Amino acid sequence: MEIFKVQRRTRKLLEELDSIAIEKDRVHLIESRAEHLIASATNLIDMIRNSYDNQIAEDMERKLLLAIKRQDSTKFTNGLKRLK
Repeated sequence: MEIFKVQRRTRKLLEELDSIAIEKDRVHLIESRAEHLIASATNLIDMIRNSYDNQIAEDMERKLLLAIKRQDSTKFTNGLKRLK
């Protein structure tokens, strides 16, 4: 009987440690993706600023940020199509 109690405690402890590791991995994954996304967005904004005059660049940057906020890229892509 005592062996089963030890095995049960060990199993619960291992399950708890496993759940902590999963949460740490999730946090690390979110952090990593956020860093890459921010770096990409920064590079895109720099490219927009170098490609267009100040007024157009500011408008496109605003549209990009709104597209991200609203989770809808159509206004940004429509703005780019008008520039062609």
